[in-house]
Amino acid sequence: MDYHEKDLADSSFGWRVWRQIRENLAILAIALTLALLLRTFVAEPRYIPSDSMLPTLQVGDRLVVDKIGYRFHPPTTGDIVVFDPPPQLQIQGYAKDQAFIKRTIGQPGQLVTIANGKVYLDRQPLQEDYIAEPPAYEWGPRTVPQGELFVMGDNRNNSNDSHIWGFLPQENIIGRAFFRFWPLKRIGFVK
Repeated sequence: MDYHEKDLADSSFGWRVWRQIRENLAILAIALTLALLLRTFVAEPRYIPSDSMLPTLQVGDRLVVDKIGYRFHPPTTGDIVVFDPPPQLQIQGYAKDQAFIKRTIGQPGQLVTIANGKVYLDRQPLQEDYIAEPPAYEWGPRTVPQGELFVMGDNRNNSNDSHIWGFLPQENIIGRAFFRFWPLKRIGFVK
């Protein structure tokens, strides 16, 4: 192989390497864009930092939050929602983007009362087999305003929720927690 042939071979090899690098960068850019779009509009992972949802969710659980469902229908009683703190909590020093997680209890127009260790919706006691213990406080009766929800942690006596700071504007909802992916021994749908 003479000098000219070697130059051509080196040049061809250089172009193949450069073409492969460009293709890999394009694939990486597409993957990052798709991941960002999915996280922004479809679903995102969340970490549980507190015990306010015991026994349903443990500290350290990792969940997938559905961000699309509530564009088609409002939250229903019993849904576990992730949300940005309402103004009442921001005044107390919580960051606007510090997500909370609680269970939806009261819908707009419903009368919520907490008395005698039970939560009542429209004067009917809720069946709550998911709570850590009955609430040791009284609240209400109050009607949930339009465009808002009444939310509570499953660990009723250790949860910073609507019984303390009031109603949650529905516009603050990020999505619904629906699947636990960590720890592996507790993997599954969240109820």
